[in-house]
Amino acid sequence: MAEVSDVTASPWFAGYADLTLTPSYAFEAPADKSGKNVMLSFVVADPSDACTPTWGAAYTMDEANDTLDLDRRIARLEQGGGEAIVSFGGQANDELANVCTDPGDLEAAYASVIERYKSTTIDLDLEGPGLDAAANERRATAIAALQAVEDTNLAVWLTLPVTPAGLSTEGTDAVAAFLAAGVDLAGVNVMTMDYGDSKDKDQTMLQAAEDALTATHRQLGILYSNANIDLTDATLWSKIGATPMIGQNDVAGEVFTLDDAAGLSAFADEKGLGRLSMWSLNRDTTCGSSYTDLNRVSNLCSGIDQGDATFSETIGALMDGSPEANSGVTTTAEALPPVAEDDPATSPYVIWDEDATYLVGTKVTWHRNVYEAKWWTKGDLPDDAVLDEFETPWKLIGPVLPGETPIPIPTLPAGTYPSWDGTAIYEAGDRIQFNGLPFEAKWWTQGDSPEASSSDPDSSPWTALTSAQIQELLNGTVN
Repeated sequence: MAEVSDVTASPWFAGYADLTLTPSYAFEAPADKSGKNVMLSFVVADPSDACTPTWGAAYTMDEANDTLDLDRRIARLEQGGGEAIVSFGGQANDELANVCTDPGDLEAAYASVIERYKSTTIDLDLEGPGLDAAANERRATAIAALQAVEDTNLAVWLTLPVTPAGLSTEGTDAVAAFLAAGVDLAGVNVMTMDYGDSKDKDQTMLQAAEDALTATHRQLGILYSNANIDLTDATLWSKIGATPMIGQNDVAGEVFTLDDAAGLSAFADEKGLGRLSMWSLNRDTTCGSSYTDLNRVSNLCSGIDQGDATFSETIGALMDGSPEANSGVTTTAEALPPVAEDDPATSPYVIWDEDATYLVGTKVTWHRNVYEAKWWTKGDLPDDAVLDEFETPWKLIGPVLPGETPIPIPTLPAGTYPSWDGTAIYEAGDRIQFNGLPFEAKWWTQGDSPEASSSDPDSSPWTALTSAQIQELLNGTVN
């Protein structure tokens, strides 16, 4: 990708508009001017000719111009200061790379769309079969070739499914494939919607979105580091976007409200996200009185009472940048700040030690952050570069705060429980003290030292009481 000097990324908003939906959405003259940019959806393969791009498998590019007057409508949008971005893929139909397997034909198919609409930014919405590994490799190779054309500044966004825990393995593999092919990604846009069982029942849609974005930020840092490109936290945030499904989501009980939209806008502004979008502009209105089943998702209304407000205005309120201006930004490796040193005097919890053992719920300090053990662990770095959270026994709680000092570790007075006796018989639930620490028997035992519980907790009949349990005993709340 050609380098462009003196270009600074500026966050932008563009809602998705389903071009083939009837009645047609007038993206070229939106009533809400915050929607001046639009994500035109979706370019997919022609069912009868795999390497021919179409709009929604319904219109070729020429047919869309003849039937939908698309070229003229895009020109009108641009006259008003807006920008049209082409989105390839989507949930339905086949994304080009999934079925067009000839490398030259695939590159030509993408190029024909980009050239027709003079695109400076494209969006690749990859879901389900769109995340196929072989298709990703073909797709990444074709896009890299298009970016390599001299004097071309093509910004490429990957739009991927997400859970509150971050991108799936298929999603991180897709990002890795593009980086390996040499694609300069403008960013990764995550679909903060339809979480299903991955979202806790008491978690709001806004909280789920914030967790998903934070997890994606961590994953993206690892993916770029694996590609030998170090990026600062701020740059990584600028390479992340979010697309909620407004109002009623496809999953029953998941409703993204206007308050959630305002919260997401504020979060994006605070963190410096590069982009916000939404699904969809077609749905950004209150359903009419004849639409009574609001639990059933409509393509033409949000399913909630919006009053005079719109989601596009709320979500895009703080993002007035230009996608075209951002297309000139080139990703370059950055110098990272030095790793923060931990000081016992200013650490709220003990500093992690590779030789120590930690029980579930134990908190430690590491590189000026606080982590909590999700299960028994020894020797596992709290900030190990794993892409999926289930791979690490540690959960990041947050940074060490200014002015913090060590939090006293509660201990029981000697004699609170009998000292362990190797000849005594203990039943499940019996408690003893060993080297000043309290333990509880998990099952019948005789002669098994509690000392082994730290090195082999699963096989040991003893489990150490947690700090919380000890504090409860000290408070007199537990016998």
